[in-house]
Amino acid sequence: MIKAMMLGAVLSGVLALVIGSQGSSAGPLAIHPVTVADMKLYWSWPIFFCGSGLAFGIIWLQR
Repeated sequence: MIKAMMLGAVLSGVLALVIGSQGSSAGPLAIHPVTVADMKLYWSWPIFFCGSGLAFGIIWLQR
């Protein structure tokens, strides 16, 4: 489960960075900027949950 959450976080971070840096919220993906230590990061909870579920399914199928 931890592996899947890490992969979901990487997927969410990369996609949110690419889409959010263009100024779009991508509608239902709900990408929003988060300020952490004077840095602007982009994040999306829907992408995180879907990416974690997808990674969990792939990891589960490989066993």
